[in-house]
Amino acid sequence: MNTVIKSSSLALAIAGVCLTAGAAYASSHREAPFITEAPKVDGTDFYMFRSYESGRADFVTLVANYLPLQDAYGGPNYFDLDEDAVYEIHIDNSGNAREDITFQFEMQDIFKDIQLNIGGKMVSVPLKNIGDASDNANVQMRQEYRVTVIRGDRRTGSRQTATNVTTGTDTFAKPLDNIGAKSFTDYGAYANQHIFGIAIPGCSTEGRVFVGQRKEAFAVNLGEIFDLVNTNPLGPRDGEGAGDLADKNVTSFALEVPTTCLTGSAETTSGDPVIGGWTTASLRQARVLNPAPSAAGKGASVEGGAYTQVSRLGMPLVNEVVIGLKDKDRFNASEPKDDGQFATYVTNPTLPALLEILFPGVAVAPATPRNDLVTAFLTGVPDLNSPVGVTGSEMLRLNPNIPATMAGAQNDLGVLGGDNAGFPNGRRPVDDTIDIALRVVMGALTNDAPNKDAPLTDGVQLDPTELQVVFPYLATPVAGSPNS
Repeated sequence: MNTVIKSSSLALAIAGVCLTAGAAYASSHREAPFITEAPKVDGTDFYMFRSYESGRADFVTLVANYLPLQDAYGGPNYFDLDEDAVYEIHIDNSGNAREDITFQFEMQDIFKDIQLNIGGKMVSVPLKNIGDASDNANVQMRQEYRVTVIRGDRRTGSRQTATNVTTGTDTFAKPLDNIGAKSFTDYGAYANQHIFGIAIPGCSTEGRVFVGQRKEAFAVNLGEIFDLVNTNPLGPRDGEGAGDLADKNVTSFALEVPTTCLTGSAETTSGDPVIGGWTTASLRQARVLNPAPSAAGKGASVEGGAYTQVSRLGMPLVNEVVIGLKDKDRFNASEPKDDGQFATYVTNPTLPALLEILFPGVAVAPATPRNDLVTAFLTGVPDLNSPVGVTGSEMLRLNPNIPATMAGAQNDLGVLGGDNAGFPNGRRPVDDTIDIALRVVMGALTNDAPNKDAPLTDGVQLDPTELQVVFPYLATPVAGSPNS
C-alpha cells in the first residue's frame, strides 16, 4: 500500500536528516584521514530510489559513487578503479542491521602494449589510446568487472555470479573516462554502449548495470563550507554560483534491480516493505611495495591477506560532519550492527553548537540529549520507512511502495518539500540534502524556533536539467578536452 507521511512523522524525518547531516555541509569526499591515501576506494555518495524512467516503475536504482574530485583533464592515467579492491552495495531487507544481499564488484585491468616503429625499433607509447578510443584496438589500458551476488554474510554467505545478458558472459566492460572530443566523437553514445542487461541470481527479471565515469551531481561550495561556513545562509538558493563540484567527475556503480528481488521481511506498521542500503569498499590487509616494478604497470606492489573495509557510506554526510575526527577511520571500518559505539555523536552532536557560534541569532542549538534524533537516525521514520522491530543502525532506507515522482515534478527538498519519494525516503540525485538539513537544524518543523520559517540555504542548487531522466540518471561526464 502507498504511504502518506503524517506531520508528526515528518518532523521525525527531518530531525533524522538534521542528525545525519549534522547541519550537513558536504557529502563524503575525503572525509577520513586514511581514505585520503586511497582515493580509488573513497565512497562519496549513495543514491537509492524507485526508478523514475518511463516503464521502469517496478525497479529500484542503486548508485554508489567513488573516487571524488576528478578533474576531467587528469591524464594520462585518468581514473581507473582499484583491481585489488572489492566495491560493495549492501541491502538489509529484514531490519536487523545486517546485510541480506550484497552486490560485489571486482575490477580487472586489461592491458595491451601498443608500440610504434620508431627508426626500426618498436617502442611502447605513453598514452592510454592512440586513436579513436571507442575502438579497443586503439586502447592500451581499460577495465572490466564481474558482479557477484552474495546472500547472507558478505564474507561467508552463498555466492553466485551475475551474467551479462547483452554478451552472454560473466564480465562487463567499463568505458574509458571522458578523455576529450578528439578521442571520442560522441562520448555519450559510447558510454551508453556500456549499459548492460544483468541476470541477477535469484531474480526472474533481468536488471541493468553500468560502471563508469559520470558528472558529479552533488551541489556544494566545499571551500566556503569548510572555511567556517563562509556563505550567506539567508541568500538565494542559487546565489553562490555553480559550486566547487560543478566541473568535477566521479565514478559510479549503477545497478537497477527488480523491487521484488530486494524486499524481504522488513515492513512498516502499514505493511509497506522497507529496504536499507549502504556501500563499502575493502582492500587487502597487506601491501608490499616492489622497488623494481615489472613492465606493463604490474608488480609495483603485491597485495595479500583478508579484505579489510576502509570505506562506508549510507546516509549522506555522516562521517564528514557528525563523527569526531578521531573516530572517522573507525567509522569507515565499522558495520551498521555495531553503530551503538557512535551513539554519543548522535545524542550530543557538535555541529548545531558550532552553527550557533558561527551564526548567532540565526542558529539555536536544541537541547541535548537528542533522543529524537536517535529514533529517526537509527530506525527510520515512523509511517514512512521504519520497519517494525528494526535494529537501530545507520543506513539509507527506502519504502519502494511510495510511487516515484517523475523527473520534471521532483522537489529537491524531498519530504520537506512535500515529495515523499525523496530524501530521507531513499535519496535521488536531485535531492538537496544540504538545504534540507540547514532548515531543519534551525527548527523548521518546531513550533517555537525563532527562525523556523527561514529559507536557509548554502547558496548552491543543482540544475535538474543536468541529470538524465533515464538510467544511470547521472549526466555524461565533463570532457577533458577542449578546455574552455
